[in-house]
Amino acid sequence: MKNLLHQKRILVTGASRGIGQAIALDLARHGARVAVLATKLANLEQTCAEILAVGGESLPLEGNVAHPETAQKAVTAMLEDWGGVDGLVANAGITRDNLLLRMNAEQFEEVLQVNLQGSFHLLKAVTKPMMKQKEGSVVFMGSVVATTGNPGQANYCAAKAGLHGLARSAALELGSRGIRVNVVAPGFIESDMTAEVAAEAQQAMLQKIALKRPGTGQDVAGFVRFLQSPDSAYITGQVMLVDGGLSLG
Repeated sequence: MKNLLHQKRILVTGASRGIGQAIALDLARHGARVAVLATKLANLEQTCAEILAVGGESLPLEGNVAHPETAQKAVTAMLEDWGGVDGLVANAGITRDNLLLRMNAEQFEEVLQVNLQGSFHLLKAVTKPMMKQKEGSVVFMGSVVATTGNPGQANYCAAKAGLHGLARSAALELGSRGIRVNVVAPGFIESDMTAEVAAEAQQAMLQKIALKRPGTGQDVAGFVRFLQSPDSAYITGQVMLVDGGLSLG
């Protein structure tokens, strides 16, 4: 197997569980050095232990991506320890679900601050070192609901849809510098977040999925790995659905 990510320095946010943890471990398994970020360092113990177990190298980082200084501190730490940043996977996200008439401004703004503005802060922080290297790959974690919509998630859908425009604009601006920016948009993925969905709602969702099963963290991780590798060198500004056919209707 080709080790296309050998010694690549990649930052993964929201890496303490779920999709982010699966991505971090997969990247490490394929040779990358992975900086993992979560709101608390203690939450990263399992992720870092699993990376070590597969012979990988990790750099645990703490902070809330809604705060601009978190992104800059994370990139500074990577520059100090590893001398550069080759990739970013902006995966950290939250939900504050509520019906539109019941959703307050704080619930709406908090989701945008983490899911959309957080990705913007991270993109800004990695841009300068990637420009110096004349190479880099940025992956935003979107969602199929950015295009389909979802009742009770006006804030979440708005934030994820915003990533589409951010990625396309950034791809146009940064392409001449060798920096690629894409969005991976998962569908119904087994995780702590989806486990909280009522059983009836989960069954209804499964009926809409062409493959008739929920996705796994590894389903998403494999595609993210591809976008972080040289095999995707001619792909930028794209929104890639990893949804088992859910968006087909």
